[in-house]
Amino acid sequence: MHTHDWIELPHYALRIDPAIEFVTDPAAGGIATFTGITRAEDSATGHALAALDYQAYDEMALKQLHELANNARQRWPVLRLAILHRIGRVHISEPSVIIAVSCPHRAPSFDACRWLIDSIKKDVAIWKKEVWADGTGTWVHPDKPMIT
Repeated sequence: MHTHDWIELPHYALRIDPAIEFVTDPAAGGIATFTGITRAEDSATGHALAALDYQAYDEMALKQLHELANNARQRWPVLRLAILHRIGRVHISEPSVIIAVSCPHRAPSFDACRWLIDSIKKDVAIWKKEVWADGTGTWVHPDKPMIT
């Protein structure tokens, strides 16, 4: 664990300001952020999305997030970073993930931030279930959705 990393799987509402404050550093010329928001959409059967439910294998997911942070530090000159991924129910227009990265220059900040969100979606033990207005749910799987 790196002392300049804030990595957490909180059950509370996420806010971008604390993440930006955490990664702010006198040597940083660029801070890049990504905020993933639950967006309104309709199912294939025409039902509105009510929320997303996130579950994680916490111990494994945290280990994977720390490994991603270490890998990002090997690829870019990261000064400080924050990775916050909400667990539990996330309603429409609420953030489910916040990533903030500071580097001496803007380009590596952007690159590291994008790489982190892409890697999290692909490699971390966090699962997402779409909760529809009719009460049904769809687990989002990397290959195909599974209706429950």
